[in-house]
Amino acid sequence: MNGTNVSSKVLERISAEWDALTPEAQKAARYVLENPADVGVSTVREIAEAAQVKPNTFVRMARQVGFEGYEDFRAPFREAIRAGAASFPDRARWLQSIAREGEMGGLYGDMVSSVIRNVEETFAGIGEAALVAAAKDIWASRQVFTLGVGVNNANAQNFTYLAATGMTRFHAIPRPGHTAADELAFADHQDVLIAITCAPYRAEVVDAVEVAREQGMKIVGISDSPASPIIRAADHGFVISADTPQFFPSSVSTIALLEVLLSFVIAVADPEIVRRVERFHERRHKLGIYTGEGA
Repeated sequence: MNGTNVSSKVLERISAEWDALTPEAQKAARYVLENPADVGVSTVREIAEAAQVKPNTFVRMARQVGFEGYEDFRAPFREAIRAGAASFPDRARWLQSIAREGEMGGLYGDMVSSVIRNVEETFAGIGEAALVAAAKDIWASRQVFTLGVGVNNANAQNFTYLAATGMTRFHAIPRPGHTAADELAFADHQDVLIAITCAPYRAEVVDAVEVAREQGMKIVGISDSPASPIIRAADHGFVISADTPQFFPSSVSTIALLEVLLSFVIAVADPEIVRRVERFHERRHKLGIYTGEGA
């Protein structure tokens, strides 16, 4: 129905009861069928005004299709948005509706629960052996390119910054003024690409992974589904959980996975890496970068 997967069972129930509805209730039902995402973010007065019927008409329509009232009718639509079955703008509108209706405590609980659940689900699906295999390829490589765009550019930058305390061959891409594919122009089988993207998948990341594949690079893919194009193309694929009530995918599991992956790289590295990290921080102390007693 209009390409949406929001509360499809409720929409099917409305269609099945259509002939039994009054003409005014059919106006309300038609609006719901044509604009299902509006239900989860609208009060009964707001949606009645949009449908050009009285609020009581929506209440009666909801009862006629098997619900106790509008709030009961609206609940599956709100749950569908909370679970991610809506567009980014619709989810943003839902968050705004929570604030208007004084449900911030519920949002707080949903956000905290999703953070904890995402981390648990991510690492429940990733084994030690997979991390060791990826870490060995990373350590044995000539260069490592970490690719993320949008919010994942910051995640790639952070991973590269931490890795640089002990290793010099890490590059966060794309750099300003460059494309991801251009950054890989001279990379080959000696190099590794760590690529990060979640649905909706960024075309430049998918394209760069294709380039890396053609050039024989090892690929570590981090995404939110086994069906993700970068997971399917990866030598080492890691599926993270990114669900959130927010209107954008959560980065918590991505950051956690990158930190764990880096710890495995250091664990499989030569003992020289410990001396490199020590020299790195000794130099920072001498330059006065740290301050205070805990420096």
